[in-house]
Amino acid sequence: MDYSGKEKEAMAIMAEADKKMKTSHSLFGTFFGSSSKVEEACDMYVRAANMFKMAKNWNAAGDAFCKAALLHLKVDSKHNAAMNFLDAGNAFKKADPQEAIGCFSRAIDIYTDMGRFNIAAKHHISVAEIYESELLDIDKAIAHYEQAADYYKGEESTSAANKCLLKVANYAAQLEQYQKAIEIFEQIGTYSMDTTLLKYGAKDHFFKAALCHFCVDMLNCKLAVQKYEDMFPAFSDARECKLLKKLLDAHDEQNIDAYADAVREFDSITRLDQWQTTMLLRIKKTIQDEESDLR
Repeated sequence: MDYSGKEKEAMAIMAEADKKMKTSHSLFGTFFGSSSKVEEACDMYVRAANMFKMAKNWNAAGDAFCKAALLHLKVDSKHNAAMNFLDAGNAFKKADPQEAIGCFSRAIDIYTDMGRFNIAAKHHISVAEIYESELLDIDKAIAHYEQAADYYKGEESTSAANKCLLKVANYAAQLEQYQKAIEIFEQIGTYSMDTTLLKYGAKDHFFKAALCHFCVDMLNCKLAVQKYEDMFPAFSDARECKLLKKLLDAHDEQNIDAYADAVREFDSITRLDQWQTTMLLRIKKTIQDEESDLR
């Protein structure tokens, strides 16, 4: 469908809204004396933004939403301003990720100012997702997931906080920040084993923590597995625990074939995800390195 007509119409509405603001400013000398004019102009900018969206002109849509947001701020309509900044962010996300982050950040500032920390946290996640998938800046993604988790914790939204923290832990381990990852996996594993509905998932968190330990030091991993079994007896029966013990034995014996067989056997029943595979390959490499050192 051809939406070029919509784009022309949107531009005309933008020009009209700009004109309205100029005349209201010269008439009243201030925006505050003409709040109804401001509201009308805001509505026009939003209408224009939606037309730009139909025409898939995302930058123009984002700009129009921003104009509405800034006007709302001038008349202290914070909630509407935040909503417009979010709309702008969602439009820019399709064309200019950096600009989108700027808009989401403006909205976040307004929501934290209003004490709406759950909503602020949600949009820190939006920013984190842009950093991880569009801008490929994992450090910044981690920072925003941590901030989101912090706000969720403050609002007693533990499961939402844990979801963000798991992202942090997965990335931390990939960046070889194993201690940070271990602390998070253990903390969430402990929380899960004490929560009826989450109990089954505790083994996965302890498994991930143990793999991080293994990447640092084999003895650390052995002690950690014992600790998890003492804390959470059900872990002993888990296939993940049995795999860890086989891997520790293979490492002890410097037996690369036994290591590979144990991983293959586990994967044939329970598919290993990419993160687990990465960690297991890192551990396997330590056996190969030690083997070649002995030769």
